[in-house]
Amino acid sequence: MEYENMTVAQLKELLREANLPVSGNKSALIERLSENDTPVESPVEVSAEDEVEDFEDTFDEEDDFFDEDDWDDIHTARQKPVLDEETKAQLATRAAQMKKQPKFRRQEWYRYYRLSRTGWRKPKGMQSKQRLNMKYRTPMARVGYGKISAVRGLHPSGFEDVLVNQPSDLDGLDPERQAIRVGASVGNRKRAKIHDRADDLGLRVLNRRKITRKGDIQ
Repeated sequence: MEYENMTVAQLKELLREANLPVSGNKSALIERLSENDTPVESPVEVSAEDEVEDFEDTFDEEDDFFDEDDWDDIHTARQKPVLDEETKAQLATRAAQMKKQPKFRRQEWYRYYRLSRTGWRKPKGMQSKQRLNMKYRTPMARVGYGKISAVRGLHPSGFEDVLVNQPSDLDGLDPERQAIRVGASVGNRKRAKIHDRADDLGLRVLNRRKITRKGDIQ
């Protein structure tokens, strides 16, 4: 069809019939109609069975998605403590009590941002509204909020949390009921040695982290 001899109104009428946009000058309208006249090849339908066969052909049975070394880096199962049924029940009870426990906020924590980050402090003022238990004040930490004494101080996983600062601190620890936590001031060189020593002894590191920064020693 010769679109050059047609007027803009006629071209727009053809575009409306083809449900195409009618914006632009005459050359844009002609180009749009020409593109619409070109036949579009229908896509070849591929069945699901053919797709599965093609996918299976791309991988041989001997090929592995991951090497054994790569799989160790992707996932490492966390070690679990050896606990009796009574201790497991006590840990579950403590977890349920923690959900109901309110957050203990120090006095005027909402007024000063620096106070909201310092944790709990007991009010000691003579006219302190929180100390006098007046209404609409945040609750105070009291003896009644205490948890089960048998599991007090244990990690949520059930391990006994042991703080270490050097590899020699790992000697004599029981991997079935104790886990280590590396001190915050320990450097990367000594931290890497502690990680290796813990892996040799089968101890779980609660605050393990990857040492990947520039200049770190693996």
